Amino acid sequence: MSLHGKRKEIYKYEAPWTVYAMNWSVRPDKRFRLALGSFVEEYNNKVQLVGLDEESSEFICRNTFDHPYPTTKLMWIPDTKGVYPDLLATSGDYLRVWRVGETETRLECLLNNNKNSDFCAPLTSFDWNEVDPYLLGTSSIDTTCTIWGLETGQVLGRVNLVSGHVKTQLIAHDKEVYDIAFSRAGGGRDMFASVGADGSVRMFDLRHLEHSTIIYEDPQHHPLLRLCWNKQDPNYLATMAMDGMEVVILDVRVPCTPVARLNNHRACVNGIAWAPHSSCHICTAADDHQALIWDIQQMPRAIEDPILAYTAEGEINNVQWASTQPDWIAICYNNCLEILRGGKLQ
Repeated sequence: MSLHGKRKEIYKYEAPWTVYAMNWSVRPDKRFRLALGSFVEEYNNKVQLVGLDEESSEFICRNTFDHPYPTTKLMWIPDTKGVYPDLLATSGDYLRVWRVGETETRLECLLNNNKNSDFCAPLTSFDWNEVDPYLLGTSSIDTTCTIWGLETGQVLGRVNLVSGHVKTQLIAHDKEVYDIAFSRAGGGRDMFASVGADGSVRMFDLRHLEHSTIIYEDPQHHPLLRLCWNKQDPNYLATMAMDGMEVVILDVRVPCTPVARLNNHRACVNGIAWAPHSSCHICTAADDHQALIWDIQQMPRAIEDPILAYTAEGEINNVQWASTQPDWIAICYNNCLEILRGGKLQ
């Protein structure tokens, strides 16, 4: 794409509803494509797939489809080579996997753990394993994490039908689990961590599920809402507490003691994104309208100030750093999506 020649540093898209969930596509042929989820407090919600049009330099909505309840998270299949079907997963009441076509998106499979019950415990988040795209992990308010296996079966020659099964379910916490993320450590397939309402960060290994390791506990036992692994160095991860104004950086080799605290925000933090191409840069976003980029190179010395700051026109709900184009960061606030080129974050 020749966007760099256009000198534009910010592109903006306005959705017809409040945007909450958001994710960059990583397919090489869909570089400026994002999925957006609505946050409407009713059953009927939407997902939009938007792409930046090179000629007009405007975002275009390529596709909108219905989604029951707001998506707590959505994520494109981590397929940087474009060899798998073009799939998008969403979490809400269930985990759903969608197949994206040129003109329409259709539900490929709905993964439900409670086969014997009409009741389903809402899913708070999920992660899609980068090393093995047939593995996904979900976190739920019922204190469990579930690891799912996808299968693609060849049917009718050309049509891949995707289905899934529970590989393992584990009681991960004493209370609700709010986030789950696979680690790149040890090959990147078997290790994952979770955070939840009990205020702990716990680490698991699919090969040894009989025990988990608590690598951090919030001193006040505040619920932890998000966790995010460093993309380059699997020893580091970031987490944040509910209604907290700081992001805590942890080193799994030194459990229970934060190696850094990023606390320049003036309102509660809502999002964390590590740089895809650097082990020492992280972006945080908050209700104070600010997206801040930090250089944590000097850890364990205190990190006083961010190196870059961007002020949006509203409380930032989410931040996503584009893994295939490290110059670009996406934020969403109110009904707006903005993508910012790193050079603009001055």
